[in-house]
Amino acid sequence: MSKNTVDRNFDDLSEKFARKVYGGLKGDIRLAVIWRDLLAALPDLEIQAPLRILDIGGGLGQLTVALAKLGHQVVYNDLSQQMLEVAQKLALEEGVMDKIIWCQQPYQTLKDQGLERFDLVMSHALMEWLAEPELLIADLQQYLSPQGLLSLTFYNQNALVYRNLIRGNFNVLQGEFSAHPKSLTPGEPLQPQAVQEWVDQAGLVTDYSSGIRVFHDYVTTQRGGHENASAVIDMELRHSVQEPFKWLGRYIHFICSVAR
Repeated sequence: MSKNTVDRNFDDLSEKFARKVYGGLKGDIRLAVIWRDLLAALPDLEIQAPLRILDIGGGLGQLTVALAKLGHQVVYNDLSQQMLEVAQKLALEEGVMDKIIWCQQPYQTLKDQGLERFDLVMSHALMEWLAEPELLIADLQQYLSPQGLLSLTFYNQNALVYRNLIRGNFNVLQGEFSAHPKSLTPGEPLQPQAVQEWVDQAGLVTDYSSGIRVFHDYVTTQRGGHENASAVIDMELRHSVQEPFKWLGRYIHFICSVAR
């Protein structure tokens, strides 16, 4: 049972999110891993004919804008008006404002927009903020074309436990976890096995998986290569697809397709 009573709106956290995540190496790692994974699943993404892409919980819009710049037809959606405005500012700066369809509403109501099927549906770091996370994958499955892919990231409960073990925060692990309402740590961290079960129930298969930030967030004292941002990203990319390291990622990335 989810502890979230309503879907989380980031209007009050958009500035903090931009500063704490995408204002530093955390965001660079996240984007590097996701983009690498998308290219692994869609090798011709940067050169092929335009794809129809739906970005659910599109946040600050970095991926939406990057894909629109490649000529793809992108629909952006986020519950937060503040996030939408930041994403539109980026799109305007990059000259693709009019090439993106913008929606600001609960993802559950998008079905009323009469959207067609998509070649790629993205939902990154949204599931853990929902009141009913178990419904998301099945809801998004309806937007996939027969050959379409779902790119899904979610906050890893195992990583939350491991980080608190490393830092000696044993008291946090004694009872039911509860995140501060103003924190960027979600109150509904998810077990990869549970998410995989929801993938299966939706009639999808996970073709590809990786971890996002498999060691960066655990470092308490920076030394050696930790002081070189490019080296950190390179090592994150290398270990993000290796067992057992990928399952230590603060976020897990699944790329799923329709079961044949």
